[in-house]
Amino acid sequence: MSPPPDARAVLAADRTATLSRLASLEREQADIIAAARLANADDEHDPEGATIAFEREHAGALAAQARQHLADVDAALARLDDGRYGTCERCGAPISPARLEARPAAATCIACAGRVR
Repeated sequence: MSPPPDARAVLAADRTATLSRLASLEREQADIIAAARLANADDEHDPEGATIAFEREHAGALAAQARQHLADVDAALARLDDGRYGTCERCGAPISPARLEARPAAATCIACAGRVR
């Protein structure tokens, strides 16, 4: 099965968007850390809502997800380069075009993605 003709362009655009999102999240996390230095150390009792620690961890978790997605996109580009794109890494079956359209970086078919590791 050959990859969709626009697979490389879709993955490249996704990579660019992910890099931009990651940079934004890293700036946000740095801003939160900088603000924490100036804030009251007792943010657990802050009536304004979420704690600084929560906001820092939330931004960090989103950045980690973006890093993982970037790694997934890079792996998909590598599979595209070596002719394995669109083939399930677990069972070797083709990944459906609908799945690749929805998740261009998918490395597994729907059946394998639904299995517990």
